Amino acid sequence: MTTHADPRLPGRFGQDRAWSERAARPLRLVAGPGAAPTPEEIAALQEALTRQDDLAAGLITAVPPGELHRSLAAGPTADAPEAVRAFYDAVSRRPDWVDDALLARGAEACRAFGMDAGLVLAYGSLLGGYRTAAALEPLVRTGRLTGGESLRRIQETSLWWRAVTAPGGMAPDGAGFRMTLHVRVMHAVVNARLAADPGWEWELRGMPINQYDQASTLGVFSTSFLLHVRLLGVRVSRADARAVMHLWSYVGWLMGVDERWLPHTERRGRRLLYHFLANDPPPDANSVALARALIGMTDDVTSGWRRTYERERALSVSCWLLGRAAMRDLGLPYRPPWYGLARIAANLLVSHGLGRLPGGRARLLARSERQAHTQFRRWGATLDDA
Repeated sequence: MTTHADPRLPGRFGQDRAWSERAARPLRLVAGPGAAPTPEEIAALQEALTRQDDLAAGLITAVPPGELHRSLAAGPTADAPEAVRAFYDAVSRRPDWVDDALLARGAEACRAFGMDAGLVLAYGSLLGGYRTAAALEPLVRTGRLTGGESLRRIQETSLWWRAVTAPGGMAPDGAGFRMTLHVRVMHAVVNARLAADPGWEWELRGMPINQYDQASTLGVFSTSFLLHVRLLGVRVSRADARAVMHLWSYVGWLMGVDERWLPHTERRGRRLLYHFLANDPPPDANSVALARALIGMTDDVTSGWRRTYERERALSVSCWLLGRAAMRDLGLPYRPPWYGLARIAANLLVSHGLGRLPGGRARLLARSERQAHTQFRRWGATLDDA
């Protein structure tokens, strides 16, 4: 890993202790005993703000931008640049802890969660991530603020999530594997571009795309994801939870997250996520702008009662998943959690009822696929090109 030349602690770390401790309190309650970080862990968190993904950084330094996409698509051929071969060699040497059976079960469990997984990804994972200003500046500088861009971002995230959770998606020749590596390299491209920008505020923000923020984002897709689907009444068995955490730990490893930040288990994941949020900066203007764009992301593809319904549904489920204080932080109005309660009622029948019957998992998976196609049609898109 590479450390920026200025070793001083970025000012965003623990910027507002009163806010971060209040925001992180719910996570501390579910993290179990011994949740507080040790001095060594605090030092590691601080250092992570100045560290990047060296493997991907070396790749984009060695390969000209115009050849990068072609070289990655071609793979580690005999005439590929040395940096490309080194990159593929590194990611092909899977850690000993990776278990294909757990990857398959974790992917299937994620798919079986159906539309609730999509709701959580949008209004729990992404919107919840906007509550802190920690990792938002790169999004702003790459122009991902407008309503149309918010919809495109959620579509891209959904397609990547579907590829990762598809049967065989994380095999070396799977679409999820390839897309994850593509995202990793694109992060490195953005990181290099922002790091070269004379206006980047190193003393405040540290490395543009750093280990701290990447690991925290991984926690949102794994640990926080499971907490939120349960809030919608979805049944998550202990075996499924273990498999989901295993899947996303491997995804994180492929994304270049340091081994020490991989969650592996829910308990470890909750503790790590608590450490991140307890040291994150409070929301800023970027938080509010991104949150409003996400809530209104379907405005351009809906009208009339459907537009009103989509906005009110988004606000209601966000209030249920994130709470009143988070909505206030994001500058969003509070709504009664009618939609979250409706999902709980539905899942008492579907997830806890149908899902336990013989053949129930297969029915849940088929239902999930229908829901995904319906959602993309409402967005004016299709899954046929995915």
